[in-house]
Amino acid sequence: MTQIFRRSPVSFTIAPARTELRDGWDVILEYESEGEGPYLIDLSHSAKWDVQDIDLSQFRPWGLSIPETPGQCAFQNGILINRMNRTQAACWHLCETSPQVPGESAYTETTDATLLLAILGKHVFSVMEKVSALDFFSPKRKAPFLLQGPILHVPCQVVCAAKEDEGAAVLFTCSRGYGESMTEGILSAGAEWGLRPAGENVVTHWLAGKST
Repeated sequence: MTQIFRRSPVSFTIAPARTELRDGWDVILEYESEGEGPYLIDLSHSAKWDVQDIDLSQFRPWGLSIPETPGQCAFQNGILINRMNRTQAACWHLCETSPQVPGESAYTETTDATLLLAILGKHVFSVMEKVSALDFFSPKRKAPFLLQGPILHVPCQVVCAAKEDEGAAVLFTCSRGYGESMTEGILSAGAEWGLRPAGENVVTHWLAGKST
């Protein structure tokens, strides 16, 4: 059987220290000299699905209910489900294990077509203020929540997953064609706070902390 190799839309200049081949992706678990953050992590290999239907209440992706209100998110066991509008939601599977493929025709896999980045740690929102005008601090919104709008002038789905200073987290996805310019722009914006690339293990540890 022919092995299919899948490539991330981004690459960083520092050398990976640990990698793992998973579902055709060369997943970088850890980079050399990651330091203490804040971190920019490429999660483009994470399984992503859109689900569209006139009645989303009948779907339970990986056992989770889809939020009823646009902008709301469900976040459990490493799975993010983001209600986009009346008939559409996005599902991001951030776990290391491969998810079971949804069988219904309402689902469309978007993994290979999209970039998914995470910014974790201190100064996350200072970085975001330089690259986007989206409002992460509205008192009406409790994390996790979804915003839809531009980062570096590129239309994105943006999830504020946590607002705590030490464990703040923003994840966002857009078309994979913007991968290199997006990462270069964000790393440049975050240089004054020491923003640097990190591997998937940083997200794994963060998720473990969210489950305790």
